[in-house]
Amino acid sequence: MRILMSVVIFLVALFGVLAVVSYAGAKRIEAALPPIGDFVTVDGLKLHYVQAGQGNAGPPIVLLHGASSNLRDFHSSILPLLAEKHHVIAFDRPGMGYSERRSDWQNPADLCDLMLNAAAALGADKPVVVGHSWSGSVVMACALDQPERIAGGVLLAGAAGHWAGGVDWNVSLARVPVVGQLFAHTLIYPLGQLLLPKVVRHIMAPNQPPTNYVRDIGAKLALRPAAYRSNAQDLTRLSEFLQLQSARYPDVDARLLIIHGEDDTVVPYWNHGQRVKAVVPSAQVELLPGVGHVPHHAQPDHIARLISAFAR
Repeated sequence: MRILMSVVIFLVALFGVLAVVSYAGAKRIEAALPPIGDFVTVDGLKLHYVQAGQGNAGPPIVLLHGASSNLRDFHSSILPLLAEKHHVIAFDRPGMGYSERRSDWQNPADLCDLMLNAAAALGADKPVVVGHSWSGSVVMACALDQPERIAGGVLLAGAAGHWAGGVDWNVSLARVPVVGQLFAHTLIYPLGQLLLPKVVRHIMAPNQPPTNYVRDIGAKLALRPAAYRSNAQDLTRLSEFLQLQSARYPDVDARLLIIHGEDDTVVPYWNHGQRVKAVVPSAQVELLPGVGHVPHHAQPDHIARLISAFAR
C-alpha cells in the first residue's frame, strides 16, 4: 500500500509539473506569435483575420487554412502575392489561431456559412473560396449548399473524400473525455517541441521546408491545449461528414479549380481531387509534379498565378 501511495503521489506531482510547464509554454507561444490581424464578430463568434489588396482584378478571395494551422500559413506564402491584384482575406478557423469556437462542433457546411458571413461583413461578397487540406471540405460544402454566394472554389491539396481507418493515436486520445484533457494540458507541449520538426518534414515532403517555416506559419500555436483539442475534434469527425457530403458531389454546378501535388501522401490526389473530378467533369485540374501537401509554400508564385487566373 505504501508503494502504491508513493507511485500515486509521484504521478500527481509529475503531471502537476507538466501542467505548469504546458501552461507557461502556451503563454510563451502566444507572446512570440501574437495576433497579426484584426477581429470581426460574426454569428456570435470573434474571428481573427488579415486582409490586403484592393480587388481591381476580379472577385475577392477568401483563404481558409488546413488542420493544425492558422492564417499565418497564407500570410507567409500566397496572400501578399494575390493581394497585388485582388482583395484577399485569410481567416483563422474557429478554435485555431485566435478565432473563438463554439462548444458544439461546426461542420464544414456550418463553416462555409460562417466564413461567407464574415467575408460579407468585411466587404467581400461572392468571393472565390480557397481551402487548403482540411478546408477543402468547406469549399465543397459551399459549392453544394451556397453556390450563389461564391464566384468559385479552389481545392488546394483539399480534403474532399472520406478515408479508411482513423487518425493518429494522439489525435484520437485528445478526444477522450477527461483523459484527453489531461493529455492536452500536460504532454502535448513538451512532446510537440520534440516531434514538430519531424512532422513538418513529413507534411512538406518531398519538398524542403522554406527557411524559418515553422516560425513563419506559427506552427506552435497548435500546441496550445484548447487549439490541440479543437483540431482533434475537426480531424476525428471529418471523414464521416465527407462520406455523406461526397455522395452529393454530382450535384455541384459551381466553378472549381483543383490544385494538387502529385507526391502528396497526406491528402493523396487519388482519394480526394480525383474523386471530385470523376463526378464534376467541369472542374479544372492542375497537377504539380514533384510537389507534396503544401503547394503554396513549395511553389508560391505558381500557385498565386493559378488562383488569380481562375478568379479573373
